[in-house]
Amino acid sequence: MKDLGRWIIYFGIAAIVIGLIMNQFSDKLGWIGRLPGDIRMGSGNVKLYFPLTSLIILNLVIFFFIRFFQWLK
Repeated sequence: MKDLGRWIIYFGIAAIVIGLIMNQFSDKLGWIGRLPGDIRMGSGNVKLYFPLTSLIILNLVIFFFIRFFQWLK
């Protein structure tokens, strides 16, 4: 249980750091979510938004970040 608590704390700190970065650089990160391949549909009060391309790019960034730290071990 101790390890789970640490991971939750690490996840929370990472979420705060990412939130601060996105808040400070929101004008420069406006392209996130507006890439070709991001699906937007809507009519009236119903809107559907699925950022497919943005999710793929985010997944690749996280993957290479983790692989880099595994390589450092």
